[in-house]
Amino acid sequence: MFWKKKEAAPEGLDPVLVEALRTVDDPELHQDLVTLGMVKAASLADGAAAITIELTTPACPLKDRIRADIEAAVQEAVPGTSVSIEWTAQVRSAPRAPGKGAGMPSLAEVANIVLVASGKGGVGKSTVATNLAVALARMGAKVGLLDADIYGPSIPTMFGIHEGLASSDGKTIDPHWLGGLKLVSMGFLIPPEKAMIWRGPMLTSAVIQFLRDVRWGELDYLVVDLPPGTGDVQLTFAQQVPVTGAVVVSTPQPVALADVVRANAMFDSVDIPILGLVENMAYFVCDGCDKRHAIFDTGGARRAAEQFDMQFLAELPIDTAVRAAGDMGLPITAAEPESEAGRAYVALARKVAGRVSVVNAEAAARVAAAAPSPQAGRRLPIIS
Repeated sequence: MFWKKKEAAPEGLDPVLVEALRTVDDPELHQDLVTLGMVKAASLADGAAAITIELTTPACPLKDRIRADIEAAVQEAVPGTSVSIEWTAQVRSAPRAPGKGAGMPSLAEVANIVLVASGKGGVGKSTVATNLAVALARMGAKVGLLDADIYGPSIPTMFGIHEGLASSDGKTIDPHWLGGLKLVSMGFLIPPEKAMIWRGPMLTSAVIQFLRDVRWGELDYLVVDLPPGTGDVQLTFAQQVPVTGAVVVSTPQPVALADVVRANAMFDSVDIPILGLVENMAYFVCDGCDKRHAIFDTGGARRAAEQFDMQFLAELPIDTAVRAAGDMGLPITAAEPESEAGRAYVALARKVAGRVSVVNAEAAARVAAAAPSPQAGRRLPIIS
């Protein structure tokens, strides 16, 4: 006769609360909070439960749902108990493939590298990358933003920074710090009037230097603003860097489908997961009538996401405030976070953070499934 042995509560946690929390799943990771190691404290005394939950990102998009599920589970286990929940966060990373990131010790403390890409230029990719990074940082994550568009760097203008980069130790490059965000761009190293007339190998060398020689330090997310298209810079990241996933930016027109096809084919061929698709310039809200207008058609990117089985992450509006804020060196998520555009970018950041957690959990599960069992090859004793 076989039966499942009841698991003991982790040391220092109230067993009644632990059993209650085993019934609460993380809505995105689809495992219970105890198994995921997210329950860091759980005490029960005098009709009050005090619980500490460690989220997989400070930008967790479903924290309110987790809270409600915890409160319901505790009430079912111990009716009439008051529940207080303290939230912490520890951003996790996936196991790294052998060779990825080798020779780049500056990336050792970077948990996740998130690429922001597009099949062609002019879709607002840099605006999306900038506001994604700012939104994540404002939520409490440790974030870096790398402008890898060597020919057309936009980050200096969007942050209003034009000073060069320095080195405090004479060996490595110090990124600019702004509001808790670390910034690096070729635009910090060359005058804005100078054209970059470089061949592919020089582009690759510049990107590798930014990855290898910048003192990134401890980061939860390194957001990378890629150049448009599918060229040398994209290939460099695919071959040499442990990339967590990519966010693809497109526009609503049906012609956007062709751009998504190229981006999807590129990332699929180099085994980089696509975190999801963003439809930028999706609509315009009229000041006079407060009505949405689909200036550039509607739904092209959403249909592309459905066709390629991608997550559809966001519809972002056309808003003159976004353009004005970027031109003034203050992204909309910092200048007007409560505006419609600001809220849309914050929602996008939460979804991207959630997708990163899911992709990492899936990668860890694949590695665990592929690992040989410690029982493999052992002979069982003969019982007579």
